Amino acid sequence: MAAADAVIPGPPRAVAVGSLNPTKLGAVRAVLLRCHPAARVFGLAVDPGVGEQPRSLAQTRRGALRRAEAALGQGGADWGLGLEGGVAFRATGAWLCGVVAVATRDGRRSHGYSAMLRLPEAVAARVREGQELGPVMDALIGEAHTKTRQGAIGILTAGLVERQAGWEVTTACALAPLLRPDLYGQA
Repeated sequence: MAAADAVIPGPPRAVAVGSLNPTKLGAVRAVLLRCHPAARVFGLAVDPGVGEQPRSLAQTRRGALRRAEAALGQGGADWGLGLEGGVAFRATGAWLCGVVAVATRDGRRSHGYSAMLRLPEAVAARVREGQELGPVMDALIGEAHTKTRQGAIGILTAGLVERQAGWEVTTACALAPLLRPDLYGQA
C-alpha cells in the first residue's frame, strides 16, 4: 500500500460531502464540529446516478451511497458523505425520505435514514408525473430555491423541522457505527 493510500487511524482530517447544497454541507459541518472539530468539511459536485428525483427509498439509498463514494474518490478525504433526498411511493401515499451514506478510505460503509413525511396529494401527483420535488415546492409557496433553505420538510411542518436539522439527525445516525465501534464492531 502506497503512503498516500494508507489508512489514517483516528478521527478524519478531511470529510468530502457529495453535494454543494448549503443545507447539506451545513448539516455535516454541524455534526462533525461536535464529534471531530478539527476535521475539514468540503463539498463536491458529484453525480448520484439516480436522476434529479429519486422515486423510491432504494433509489434514494443508492444515490446517497454513490454520492459518498464519489466524494471520497474525488476529494482525497478520509471520509465521504452522501446525502440524498427522495420520494417513496407507497399504497398510503408519497413520502418524503432521506438517506445519508458514509464511505471511508478503509472500506467501511454505513447509512442513516431520515424521518418520513407524507406529501400532500397535489405535490405527490406532480412528482409522480416526473417533476422534481424542489421546484414543485417552490411553485407551491411562490419562492425560489427552497431546497437550499427550509426544504419541503420545513414548508410542510410550518417551520417546526428545518431541512438542515433533519439532515443533522440523519447524518448523526449514519455516523453512529464510526463513532461507536466499541458497540458496532466493523461498520
